[in-house]
Amino acid sequence: MLIVTPNFPPINAPDMQRARQALPFLREHGWEPVVLAVTPESSGTGVFEPLLEETYPADIKIVRVQGILPQRTRRFGLGSLWWRCGRALREAGDQLLAAEPFDLVFFTTTQFDAFTLGPRWRRKFGVPYVLDYQDPWINPYYRETGTRPPGGWLKFGITQWFAARREPAVVRQAAAIVTVSDGYARSLADSYRGGDRAGITLLPFGVSEADFAVAARHRPKQPLIDFSDGNLHQVYIGRAGHDMDFALGVLFRAFRRFLETDPARARRMRFHFIGTDYSPPPQGRDWVKPIAVTEGVAEYVHEHRARVAYFDALHYLLQAQALVVVGSIDPTYTASKLFPYLLARRPTLLLFHAESAVLDFAQRIDAGHRFAFAGTGDADRLVTEIHDRWFAGSGHAAARPVGPEALQPFSAESLTARLTKVFDAACKSSPT
Repeated sequence: MLIVTPNFPPINAPDMQRARQALPFLREHGWEPVVLAVTPESSGTGVFEPLLEETYPADIKIVRVQGILPQRTRRFGLGSLWWRCGRALREAGDQLLAAEPFDLVFFTTTQFDAFTLGPRWRRKFGVPYVLDYQDPWINPYYRETGTRPPGGWLKFGITQWFAARREPAVVRQAAAIVTVSDGYARSLADSYRGGDRAGITLLPFGVSEADFAVAARHRPKQPLIDFSDGNLHQVYIGRAGHDMDFALGVLFRAFRRFLETDPARARRMRFHFIGTDYSPPPQGRDWVKPIAVTEGVAEYVHEHRARVAYFDALHYLLQAQALVVVGSIDPTYTASKLFPYLLARRPTLLLFHAESAVLDFAQRIDAGHRFAFAGTGDADRLVTEIHDRWFAGSGHAAARPVGPEALQPFSAESLTARLTKVFDAACKSSPT
């Protein structure tokens, strides 16, 4: 099997996690993986983290291609990995597929233009392919809500114009699709398969106990948080954006009320938002701090917008006194980081849209302290509930750990077993 995941360790990028966590278990299910990625210096995103290379077998073949370096194109506003490296990936894939018989190609990336290689390789080499939808390729959210997309409207409009012309053929010719969101699965089935969801499998990201074993021994070289200062530190790790403004505003408003009702306890609290912007330094912008300023709680809120190393992130989750996970106003948003939060076994606040798959899953296993909203009209109710239950009611100090039996079906090993069944079925059903 050829796994196409352009960002790959030692680069830490969210869209390589499915591949990285699957590699230790693929062979026991009869699959020999070959990974196609770009060189670390070609990536232009993520964090350089060599420790990630110790989390999968060292003898797996990894083919890395050199594209145009981001430093040469960023001055012209052309930072896209695909525009810089797509040709190199295509040519390397052509050579690999021509040299030996592959049974399957698996695309697991949010560099969606890489999906277009699927029909090409199916036509030239007769090899079926499987797509992993970690985000929507065509995303109506920003136009429907008027929310400014990351990168601005011009860049977003260009990418969506190309997506609308490429996605239909790519999806219709895929032997199978996995998605992290039921909303994505429904949209793909309705748009391209007449509502038929056969061959589309809902498969969340898993969680690796082995990663936490490494994280328990790891210490960041330059820690962002001093957990020994006597304060109560609440941590969020992951991207932010305008679609999360509502949830953040509600959280900070509830905290401001706590400052008014119990200032002695409230003044010991600190909120840390880490890795909130995708752009590498010195680019990027603050998403959280301006909302904290508006709500009058800025002195208690710290934002480190640059991404941090994966094991640094796990360290902060394990050491925090409490965790907060805020969701999007978009009900299809799925936070792939949920399982690491749960495995950290800290008091956790979950604030999500009532239709979110994240909240549905958390309710089924009784995880965390859950708060749901259907729209912006729920703000006053949520402020009161979060104040009463999380802050004044000391929910932030009450862990509700999830038992290992509840998380076992979502372990990297279990989810890889389910993924390989998708691969097996794709090979049996796909016409040559």
